[in-house]
Amino acid sequence: MSIHVPLPVPTQSHETALPSALSGKKQTLYDRVLEHFAAVDYTLPNVNQEKAALTVDEKFWLSYECLLRYLRATNWNADVAIERLEDTLKWRREFGIYDKITAKYIEPEVRGSELFKFTFNTDDLKAKDGKGFLFGFDTHGRPAIHLSPSKLSAEESPRTIQFIIWMLEHAFDLMGPGVETLALLVDYAGNTRNPSFNLCRIMLSVIQTHYPERLGLALIAHLPWFLNAFITLLTPFMDPHTRQKLVFNPVTNENGLFRTAADAEAWDADSSLRVFEPDQLIQEGWNGSQRFTYSHGVYWEALVKLCEKRRSRMFVVWHGMGGKVGIKEWDVKVAVRDETIDAHVDEDGALMENGQLQS
Repeated sequence: MSIHVPLPVPTQSHETALPSALSGKKQTLYDRVLEHFAAVDYTLPNVNQEKAALTVDEKFWLSYECLLRYLRATNWNADVAIERLEDTLKWRREFGIYDKITAKYIEPEVRGSELFKFTFNTDDLKAKDGKGFLFGFDTHGRPAIHLSPSKLSAEESPRTIQFIIWMLEHAFDLMGPGVETLALLVDYAGNTRNPSFNLCRIMLSVIQTHYPERLGLALIAHLPWFLNAFITLLTPFMDPHTRQKLVFNPVTNENGLFRTAADAEAWDADSSLRVFEPDQLIQEGWNGSQRFTYSHGVYWEALVKLCEKRRSRMFVVWHGMGGKVGIKEWDVKVAVRDETIDAHVDEDGALMENGQLQS
């Protein structure tokens, strides 16, 4: 039987304990960044003073883990971390993360109608469904973004960039406690042309600048030989940390997905060499056990509902914890996870809490 909806967020934590405490020096640097943004009179520099105060969404984004990601990305230079955080806060406003790039706005790009609105070719329009989607989680609990370059526009398109950023933002909604990075699965099967070099360069710049330490792993399958030169040209635009996360033509078998053939051969049930279990992989292109078929009307509604519900619950929990800069994502996500465990839906759709049916 085919599946047309995203898989649920794992309720089992992939981290067994709270993040370790910071050393004295690192704690001092973190406190400095926190105090800067948590100040009662803080305003974004070089911004219209009427809009310079942080919004609720921005305070939510400025979590404990977020500040640490920027500190690590700047080699624990507090001044540079503050500058980069402020640059990203401005970029998020300008890009429209909180008000423009909504599910309703981005849906035409998912369906392909924006790219083919002048052709009136319904076959072409249908071919664009499933160019990118969220499905499954790796063995570290990282949500997986699937991209099919053969279905993406070969030209640089603002809507394509907006679509990919929307997917990134909503992958974060599906991260459980202790999970801060995502997995990117790129399937080049059926691709007969080079992607837009400028589009790839722009996306690399955006991710490395405004989403530091968010890419956990990028698995690139069925890479055709003629794209090797393209990858070589793109490599100078990647920082060393990004390059280390690229895995070309990973190996899949009945046990799941592995980085290399050697890992697949050496794997046993007690090892940590497996990247994805079979039941977290789609069948097409990745040889998983999930017979996933992209059906836009079903998938899109389910994904948006899942993400909106989780984000709404996280906001409620965050507000209950004080609704301020520096609250730990770990604490918020643990509370949401525990709610999910305590309240679930039975086969008939009746809400149950602690084993008791609720009307």
